[in-house]
Amino acid sequence: MPLLPDRRLPLLYAILLVDVVVGAAVGPVMPEFVRGLHQPQLWLSVGTGIFLGMQLFSAPLLGRLGDGYGRRPIFILSAVGTLLANVLLLPVRAGLYFVNRVSDGLTNGMYATARSAITDMSPPERLFRNLGIEGAIISLGFVLGPMAAGVLLTVLHVPPAQQATYVVRLAVALAALNVLLSLWLPETHLQRNGVRGAELRAELARTVNPLTLWARLRAKNTSNPGIRRIVLTQVALTLSTGYYFYFIAFISLGPMRFDARDISYMFMYFGGLSIGLNYVFYTYFADRLNQRRAIIWLAALGVPVLLGYGLVGTSRPIFYALITLDCLTLSLIQGLLEGRLARRTTEADRGEIFGLNQAFQALASFATALVFGSLSVLDLRLPWLWFAACLAAVAVLAARREVKHLTPGPSPKERGATAREQGNLSQ
Repeated sequence: MPLLPDRRLPLLYAILLVDVVVGAAVGPVMPEFVRGLHQPQLWLSVGTGIFLGMQLFSAPLLGRLGDGYGRRPIFILSAVGTLLANVLLLPVRAGLYFVNRVSDGLTNGMYATARSAITDMSPPERLFRNLGIEGAIISLGFVLGPMAAGVLLTVLHVPPAQQATYVVRLAVALAALNVLLSLWLPETHLQRNGVRGAELRAELARTVNPLTLWARLRAKNTSNPGIRRIVLTQVALTLSTGYYFYFIAFISLGPMRFDARDISYMFMYFGGLSIGLNYVFYTYFADRLNQRRAIIWLAALGVPVLLGYGLVGTSRPIFYALITLDCLTLSLIQGLLEGRLARRTTEADRGEIFGLNQAFQALASFATALVFGSLSVLDLRLPWLWFAACLAAVAVLAARREVKHLTPGPSPKERGATAREQGNLSQ
Protein backbone atom coordinates (compact mmCIF):
# COMPACT_ATOMS: atom_id res chain seq x y z
CA MET A 1 0.00 0.00 0.00
CA PRO A 2 2.91 2.49 -0.13
CA LEU A 3 1.54 4.14 -3.28
CA LEU A 4 -1.76 5.08 -1.61
CA PRO A 5 -0.57 8.07 0.44
CA ASP A 6 1.83 9.22 -2.29
CA ARG A 7 -0.80 9.89 -4.95
CA ARG A 8 -3.52 11.45 -2.80
CA LEU A 9 -2.24 15.02 -2.67
CA PRO A 10 -1.25 15.32 -6.37
CA LEU A 11 -4.57 13.73 -7.39
CA LEU A 12 -6.46 16.11 -5.11
CA TYR A 13 -4.67 19.06 -6.70
CA ALA A 14 -5.59 17.68 -10.15
CA ILE A 15 -9.28 17.50 -9.18
CA LEU A 16 -9.19 21.07 -7.92
CA LEU A 17 -7.41 22.23 -11.07
CA VAL A 18 -9.95 20.68 -13.42
CA ASP A 19 -12.86 22.02 -11.36
CA VAL A 20 -11.50 25.57 -11.52
CA VAL A 21 -10.75 25.21 -15.23
CA VAL A 22 -14.39 24.24 -15.84
CA GLY A 23 -15.71 27.29 -13.99
CA ALA A 24 -13.13 29.66 -15.44
CA ALA A 25 -13.68 28.45 -19.00
CA VAL A 26 -17.39 29.32 -18.99
CA GLY A 27 -16.82 32.64 -17.22
CA PRO A 28 -16.02 34.68 -20.37
CA VAL A 29 -19.24 33.53 -22.09
CA MET A 30 -21.60 34.00 -19.13
CA PRO A 31 -22.64 37.51 -20.28
CA GLU A 32 -24.13 35.88 -23.39
CA PHE A 33 -26.79 34.20 -21.27
CA VAL A 34 -28.20 37.49 -19.97
CA ARG A 35 -27.26 39.91 -22.76
CA GLY A 36 -30.83 40.09 -24.07
CA LEU A 37 -32.31 40.95 -20.66
CA HIS A 38 -32.95 44.45 -19.35
CA GLN A 39 -30.04 45.57 -17.08
CA PRO A 40 -27.86 42.50 -17.94
CA GLN A 41 -25.21 43.43 -15.36
CA LEU A 42 -27.86 43.13 -12.63
CA TRP A 43 -29.00 39.68 -13.79
CA LEU A 44 -25.42 38.47 -14.07
CA SER A 45 -24.91 39.54 -10.47
CA VAL A 46 -28.15 37.88 -9.38
CA GLY A 47 -27.00 34.60 -10.94
CA THR A 48 -23.71 34.86 -9.07
CA GLY A 49 -25.56 35.59 -5.84
CA ILE A 50 -27.80 32.57 -6.30
CA PHE A 51 -24.83 30.28 -6.96
CA LEU A 52 -22.95 31.46 -3.89
CA GLY A 53 -26.01 31.81 -1.68
CA MET A 54 -26.97 28.15 -2.18
CA GLN A 55 -23.77 27.25 -0.36
CA LEU A 56 -25.11 28.86 2.80
CA PHE A 57 -26.83 25.63 3.77
CA SER A 58 -25.14 23.11 1.46
CA ALA A 59 -21.55 23.76 2.62
CA PRO A 60 -22.02 22.93 6.36
CA LEU A 61 -24.15 19.93 5.42
CA LEU A 62 -21.49 18.59 3.05
CA GLY A 63 -18.79 19.35 5.63
CA ARG A 64 -20.68 17.33 8.25
CA LEU A 65 -21.13 14.48 5.79
CA GLY A 66 -17.39 14.63 5.04
CA ASP A 67 -16.58 14.21 8.74
CA GLY A 68 -19.03 11.32 9.04
CA TYR A 69 -18.46 9.40 5.80
CA GLY A 70 -15.16 10.70 4.43
CA ARG A 71 -14.00 13.31 1.95
CA ARG A 72 -14.09 11.07 -1.14
CA PRO A 73 -17.90 10.80 -1.42
CA ILE A 74 -18.19 14.60 -1.23
CA PHE A 75 -15.68 15.02 -4.07
CA ILE A 76 -17.67 12.55 -6.19
CA LEU A 77 -20.96 14.30 -5.40
CA SER A 78 -19.50 17.71 -6.20
CA ALA A 79 -17.98 16.49 -9.48
CA VAL A 80 -21.26 14.92 -10.60
CA GLY A 81 -23.15 18.08 -9.61
CA THR A 82 -20.77 20.24 -11.66
CA LEU A 83 -21.21 17.95 -14.67
CA LEU A 84 -25.01 18.10 -14.51
CA ALA A 85 -24.97 21.86 -13.92
CA ASN A 86 -22.92 22.44 -17.07
CA VAL A 87 -25.14 20.15 -19.12
CA LEU A 88 -27.99 22.48 -18.12
CA LEU A 89 -26.24 25.34 -19.96
CA LEU A 90 -27.09 23.71 -23.27
CA PRO A 91 -28.76 25.43 -25.07
CA VAL A 92 -27.79 29.04 -24.26
CA ARG A 93 -30.89 30.43 -22.52
CA ALA A 94 -31.27 32.90 -19.65
CA GLY A 95 -33.63 30.55 -17.80
CA LEU A 96 -31.17 27.66 -17.95
CA TYR A 97 -28.44 29.95 -16.68
CA PHE A 98 -30.35 30.51 -13.44
CA VAL A 99 -31.16 26.80 -13.11
CA ASN A 100 -27.44 26.12 -13.54
CA ARG A 101 -26.62 28.55 -10.74
CA VAL A 102 -28.97 26.76 -8.34
CA SER A 103 -27.80 23.26 -9.31
CA ASP A 104 -24.09 24.04 -9.20
CA GLY A 105 -24.39 25.90 -5.91
CA LEU A 106 -26.16 23.00 -4.19
CA THR A 107 -23.26 20.59 -4.73
CA ASN A 108 -20.36 23.04 -4.58
CA GLY A 109 -18.72 21.60 -1.47
CA MET A 110 -15.46 21.01 -3.30
CA TYR A 111 -13.31 23.69 -1.70
CA ALA A 112 -14.21 23.33 1.98
CA THR A 113 -13.78 19.57 1.57
CA ALA A 114 -10.47 20.06 -0.26
CA ARG A 115 -9.08 22.20 2.55
CA SER A 116 -10.17 19.58 5.05
CA ALA A 117 -8.48 16.85 3.01
CA ILE A 118 -5.27 18.86 2.62
CA THR A 119 -5.21 19.46 6.37
CA ASP A 120 -5.81 15.72 6.94
CA MET A 121 -2.68 14.88 4.96
CA SER A 122 -0.37 17.75 5.99
CA PRO A 123 2.05 17.72 8.90
CA PRO A 124 2.04 21.06 10.78
CA GLU A 125 5.30 22.23 9.22
CA ARG A 126 3.91 21.79 5.68
CA LEU A 127 0.36 22.98 6.20
CA PHE A 128 0.85 26.57 5.01
CA ARG A 129 2.90 25.36 2.05
CA ASN A 130 0.30 22.82 0.96
CA LEU A 131 -2.57 25.29 1.33
CA GLY A 132 -0.47 27.83 -0.54
CA ILE A 133 -0.03 25.34 -3.37
CA GLU A 134 -3.82 24.95 -3.37
CA GLY A 135 -4.05 28.71 -3.94
CA ALA A 136 -1.54 28.45 -6.77
CA ILE A 137 -3.51 25.57 -8.29
CA ILE A 138 -6.69 27.66 -8.22
CA SER A 139 -4.80 30.52 -9.87
CA LEU A 140 -3.49 28.11 -12.51
CA GLY A 141 -7.06 27.04 -13.20
CA PHE A 142 -8.04 30.65 -13.78
CA VAL A 143 -5.29 30.75 -16.42
CA LEU A 144 -5.97 27.44 -18.13
CA GLY A 145 -9.75 27.83 -18.22
CA PRO A 146 -9.85 31.07 -20.24
CA MET A 147 -6.81 29.89 -22.20
CA ALA A 148 -8.62 26.71 -23.24
CA ALA A 149 -11.70 28.71 -24.16
CA GLY A 150 -9.66 31.28 -26.08
CA VAL A 151 -7.69 28.62 -27.98
CA LEU A 152 -10.88 26.77 -28.83
CA LEU A 153 -12.60 29.88 -30.17
CA THR A 154 -9.50 31.04 -32.08
CA VAL A 155 -8.39 27.76 -33.65
CA LEU A 156 -11.89 26.74 -34.72
CA HIS A 157 -12.78 30.28 -35.85
CA VAL A 158 -16.06 30.07 -33.95
CA PRO A 159 -18.50 32.85 -34.89
CA PRO A 160 -19.67 35.03 -31.96
CA ALA A 161 -23.21 33.63 -32.01
CA GLN A 162 -21.91 30.09 -31.29
CA GLN A 163 -19.05 30.85 -28.88
CA ALA A 164 -21.02 30.14 -25.71
CA THR A 165 -22.21 26.76 -27.00
CA TYR A 166 -18.69 25.61 -27.92
CA VAL A 167 -17.23 26.68 -24.57
CA VAL A 168 -20.00 24.97 -22.59
CA ARG A 169 -19.38 21.73 -24.50
CA LEU A 170 -15.71 21.96 -23.52
CA ALA A 171 -16.72 22.49 -19.87
CA VAL A 172 -19.01 19.43 -19.98
CA ALA A 173 -16.17 17.24 -21.27
CA LEU A 174 -13.78 18.46 -18.54
CA ALA A 175 -16.44 18.02 -15.84
CA ALA A 176 -16.89 14.42 -16.96
CA LEU A 177 -13.11 13.92 -16.60
CA ASN A 178 -13.32 15.23 -13.03
CA VAL A 179 -15.94 12.64 -12.16
CA LEU A 180 -13.44 9.94 -13.14
CA LEU A 181 -10.63 11.58 -11.16
CA SER A 182 -12.85 11.83 -8.08
CA LEU A 183 -13.70 8.14 -8.32
CA TRP A 184 -9.96 7.39 -8.36
CA LEU A 185 -9.16 9.52 -5.28
CA PRO A 186 -8.39 7.49 -2.12
CA GLU A 187 -9.93 8.52 1.18
CA THR A 188 -7.99 10.98 3.39
CA HIS A 189 -10.23 10.99 6.50
CA LEU A 190 -9.89 7.75 8.46
CA GLN A 191 -11.83 8.55 11.66
CA ARG A 192 -15.34 8.17 10.19
CA ASN A 193 -18.35 7.43 12.39
CA GLY A 194 -21.29 7.95 10.04
CA VAL A 195 -24.17 10.39 10.31
CA ARG A 196 -27.72 9.38 11.18
CA GLY A 197 -30.72 10.66 9.24
CA ALA A 198 -31.97 12.59 12.25
CA GLU A 199 -28.59 14.29 12.55
CA LEU A 200 -28.73 15.30 8.87
CA ARG A 201 -32.22 16.75 9.26
CA ALA A 202 -31.09 18.67 12.32
CA GLU A 203 -27.98 19.85 10.44
CA LEU A 204 -30.09 21.05 7.53
CA ALA A 205 -32.45 22.89 9.88
CA ARG A 206 -29.50 24.60 11.52
CA THR A 207 -27.82 25.62 8.28
CA VAL A 208 -30.80 27.55 6.91
CA ASN A 209 -30.77 29.80 9.98
CA PRO A 210 -27.88 32.31 10.07
CA LEU A 211 -28.46 32.83 13.81
CA THR A 212 -27.89 29.12 14.37
CA LEU A 213 -24.72 29.27 12.29
CA TRP A 214 -23.51 32.13 14.47
CA ALA A 215 -24.30 30.16 17.64
CA ARG A 216 -22.35 27.18 16.33
CA LEU A 217 -19.40 29.41 15.49
CA ARG A 218 -19.48 30.89 19.00
CA ALA A 219 -19.49 27.40 20.47
CA LYS A 220 -16.45 26.43 18.40
CA ASN A 221 -14.74 29.65 19.43
CA THR A 222 -15.31 28.89 23.12
CA SER A 223 -13.38 25.66 22.89
CA ASN A 224 -10.80 27.12 20.51
CA PRO A 225 -10.47 30.92 20.82
CA GLY A 226 -9.52 32.67 17.61
CA ILE A 227 -11.73 30.75 15.17
CA ARG A 228 -14.51 33.35 15.22
CA ARG A 229 -12.14 36.26 14.50
CA ILE A 230 -10.59 34.43 11.56
CA VAL A 231 -14.00 33.52 10.10
CA LEU A 232 -15.23 37.11 10.46
CA THR A 233 -12.09 38.37 8.76
CA GLN A 234 -12.72 35.90 5.92
CA VAL A 235 -16.30 37.18 5.70
CA ALA A 236 -15.00 40.72 5.20
CA LEU A 237 -12.49 39.43 2.63
CA THR A 238 -15.26 37.59 0.79
CA LEU A 239 -17.33 40.77 0.68
CA SER A 240 -14.37 42.53 -0.95
CA THR A 241 -13.40 39.72 -3.33
CA GLY A 242 -16.90 39.78 -4.76
CA TYR A 243 -15.15 41.86 -7.40
CA TYR A 244 -13.86 38.61 -8.91
CA PHE A 245 -17.45 37.91 -9.96
CA TYR A 246 -18.09 41.53 -10.92
CA PHE A 247 -15.01 41.68 -13.14
CA ILE A 248 -16.70 40.06 -16.15
CA ALA A 249 -19.73 42.33 -16.01
CA PHE A 250 -17.54 45.43 -15.51
CA ILE A 251 -15.07 44.81 -18.33
CA SER A 252 -17.59 43.42 -20.82
CA LEU A 253 -20.48 45.83 -20.25
CA GLY A 254 -18.48 48.86 -19.05
CA PRO A 255 -16.31 51.40 -20.91
CA MET A 256 -13.60 48.89 -21.87
CA ARG A 257 -16.03 46.59 -23.74
CA PHE A 258 -13.94 43.40 -23.55
CA ASP A 259 -15.18 40.56 -25.75
CA ALA A 260 -14.82 36.83 -24.89
CA ARG A 261 -11.24 36.69 -26.22
CA ASP A 262 -10.21 39.84 -24.32
CA ILE A 263 -11.66 38.40 -21.13
CA SER A 264 -9.79 35.15 -21.71
CA TYR A 265 -6.47 36.98 -22.16
CA MET A 266 -7.11 39.07 -19.04
CA PHE A 267 -7.68 35.99 -16.90
CA MET A 268 -4.63 34.33 -18.40
CA TYR A 269 -2.45 37.23 -17.28
CA PHE A 270 -4.13 37.55 -13.89
CA GLY A 271 -3.94 33.83 -13.16
CA GLY A 272 -0.42 33.35 -14.53
CA LEU A 273 0.99 36.12 -12.38
CA SER A 274 -0.92 34.81 -9.34
CA ILE A 275 0.57 31.35 -9.81
CA GLY A 276 4.14 32.57 -9.63
CA LEU A 277 3.57 34.99 -6.77
CA ASN A 278 1.52 32.54 -4.68
CA TYR A 279 4.07 29.78 -5.15
CA VAL A 280 7.02 31.98 -4.14
CA PHE A 281 5.14 33.62 -1.27
CA TYR A 282 3.80 30.43 0.32
CA THR A 283 6.91 28.35 -0.33
CA TYR A 284 9.51 30.78 1.00
CA PHE A 285 7.85 33.53 3.04
CA ALA A 286 4.46 32.62 4.56
CA ASP A 287 5.84 30.47 7.40
CA ARG A 288 8.52 33.04 8.27
CA LEU A 289 6.16 36.02 8.53
CA ASN A 290 3.86 37.21 11.25
CA GLN A 291 0.72 36.16 9.37
CA ARG A 292 -1.60 38.55 11.18
CA ARG A 293 0.55 41.58 10.41
CA ALA A 294 0.99 40.42 6.82
CA ILE A 295 -2.80 40.34 6.42
CA ILE A 296 -3.09 43.87 7.81
CA TRP A 297 -0.52 45.31 5.42
CA LEU A 298 -1.68 43.40 2.35
CA ALA A 299 -5.28 44.50 2.94
CA ALA A 300 -4.32 48.13 3.55
CA LEU A 301 -2.22 48.24 0.38
CA GLY A 302 -4.99 46.58 -1.61
CA VAL A 303 -7.62 49.24 -0.83
CA PRO A 304 -6.28 51.84 -3.34
CA VAL A 305 -5.97 49.06 -5.95
CA LEU A 306 -9.71 48.36 -5.76
CA LEU A 307 -10.49 52.06 -5.90
CA GLY A 308 -8.25 52.30 -8.97
CA TYR A 309 -10.32 49.74 -10.87
CA GLY A 310 -13.31 52.05 -10.67
CA LEU A 311 -11.30 54.97 -12.06
CA VAL A 312 -9.46 53.15 -14.86
CA GLY A 313 -11.80 54.33 -17.61
CA THR A 314 -10.84 52.86 -20.99
CA SER A 315 -7.07 52.58 -20.36
CA ARG A 316 -5.98 48.97 -20.71
CA PRO A 317 -2.33 49.60 -19.68
CA ILE A 318 -3.48 51.11 -16.37
CA PHE A 319 -5.96 48.25 -15.93
CA TYR A 320 -3.20 45.67 -16.34
CA ALA A 321 -0.94 47.63 -13.97
CA LEU A 322 -3.69 47.44 -11.33
CA ILE A 323 -4.02 43.70 -11.89
CA THR A 324 -0.28 43.37 -11.20
CA LEU A 325 -0.60 45.29 -7.93
CA ASP A 326 -3.66 43.21 -7.09
CA CYS A 327 -1.64 40.00 -7.35
CA LEU A 328 1.05 41.50 -5.11
CA THR A 329 -1.35 42.49 -2.33
CA LEU A 330 -4.91 41.35 -1.61
CA SER A 331 -4.70 38.19 -3.74
CA LEU A 332 -2.24 36.74 -1.19
CA ILE A 333 -4.53 37.15 1.84
CA GLN A 334 -6.89 34.19 1.40
CA GLY A 335 -4.24 31.51 1.87
CA LEU A 336 -2.96 33.14 5.07
CA LEU A 337 -6.44 33.12 6.60
CA GLU A 338 -7.04 29.52 5.55
CA GLY A 339 -3.75 28.44 7.08
CA ARG A 340 -4.52 30.18 10.38
CA LEU A 341 -7.94 28.54 10.50
CA ALA A 342 -6.59 25.09 9.60
CA ARG A 343 -4.18 25.20 12.51
CA ARG A 344 -7.13 25.56 14.88
CA THR A 345 -9.03 22.50 13.66
CA THR A 346 -8.90 18.89 14.82
CA GLU A 347 -9.38 15.59 13.01
CA ALA A 348 -12.85 15.21 14.53
CA ASP A 349 -14.38 18.57 13.52
CA ARG A 350 -12.24 19.76 10.58
CA GLY A 351 -14.94 19.29 7.96
CA GLU A 352 -17.58 20.94 10.14
CA ILE A 353 -15.43 24.03 10.80
CA PHE A 354 -14.46 24.43 7.13
CA GLY A 355 -18.11 23.89 6.22
CA LEU A 356 -19.22 26.59 8.65
CA ASN A 357 -16.56 28.87 7.26
CA GLN A 358 -17.73 28.26 3.70
CA ALA A 359 -21.34 28.84 4.77
CA PHE A 360 -20.46 32.27 6.17
CA GLN A 361 -18.50 33.01 3.02
CA ALA A 362 -21.51 31.96 0.94
CA LEU A 363 -23.72 34.31 2.94
CA ALA A 364 -21.20 37.10 2.43
CA SER A 365 -20.93 36.31 -1.28
CA PHE A 366 -24.71 36.40 -1.64
CA ALA A 367 -24.88 39.72 0.19
CA THR A 368 -22.06 41.33 -1.77
CA ALA A 369 -23.58 40.14 -5.07
CA LEU A 370 -26.84 41.87 -4.15
CA VAL A 371 -24.96 45.03 -3.18
CA PHE A 372 -22.72 45.29 -6.24
CA GLY A 373 -25.57 44.27 -8.51
CA SER A 374 -27.74 47.09 -7.16
CA LEU A 375 -24.94 49.63 -7.25
CA SER A 376 -24.03 48.71 -10.82
CA VAL A 377 -27.51 49.70 -11.96
CA LEU A 378 -26.79 53.23 -10.74
CA ASP A 379 -23.19 53.39 -12.01
CA LEU A 380 -20.79 50.62 -13.00
CA ARG A 381 -18.03 52.32 -10.97
CA LEU A 382 -19.88 52.42 -7.63
CA PRO A 383 -19.31 48.75 -6.64
CA TRP A 384 -15.58 49.42 -6.38
CA LEU A 385 -16.23 51.75 -3.42
CA TRP A 386 -18.02 48.88 -1.69
CA PHE A 387 -15.22 46.40 -2.38
CA ALA A 388 -12.57 48.83 -1.11
CA ALA A 389 -14.53 49.52 2.11
CA CYS A 390 -14.85 45.78 2.80
CA LEU A 391 -11.12 45.25 2.27
CA ALA A 392 -10.42 48.06 4.72
CA ALA A 393 -12.59 46.13 7.20
CA VAL A 394 -10.27 43.13 6.74
CA ALA A 395 -7.32 45.23 7.89
CA VAL A 396 -9.28 46.53 10.89
CA LEU A 397 -10.44 43.06 11.99
CA ALA A 398 -6.97 41.58 11.60
CA ALA A 399 -5.47 44.45 13.60
CA ARG A 400 -7.70 43.78 16.60
CA ARG A 401 -6.13 41.26 18.93
CA GLU A 402 -8.17 38.28 20.04
CA VAL A 403 -9.27 38.54 23.66
CA LYS A 404 -8.24 35.41 25.49
CA HIS A 405 -10.89 33.62 27.48
CA LEU A 406 -9.61 33.48 31.04
CA THR A 407 -11.23 31.63 33.92
CA PRO A 408 -11.87 34.21 36.68
CA GLY A 409 -9.78 33.60 39.76
CA PRO A 410 -11.02 33.58 43.35
CA SER A 411 -11.78 36.84 45.15
CA PRO A 412 -9.49 38.06 47.99
CA LYS A 413 -12.08 36.86 50.50
CA GLU A 414 -12.18 33.41 48.91
CA ARG A 415 -8.37 33.24 48.85
CA GLY A 416 -8.26 34.10 52.55
CA ALA A 417 -10.82 31.42 53.41
CA THR A 418 -8.85 28.88 51.41
CA ALA A 419 -5.65 29.81 53.24
CA ARG A 420 -7.37 29.38 56.63
CA GLU A 421 -8.73 25.99 55.58
CA GLN A 422 -5.24 24.88 54.50
CA GLY A 423 -3.82 26.11 57.82
CA ASN A 424 -6.40 24.15 59.77
CA LEU A 425 -5.63 21.03 57.77
CA SER A 426 -1.90 21.39 58.43
CA GLN A 427 -2.38 21.65 62.21
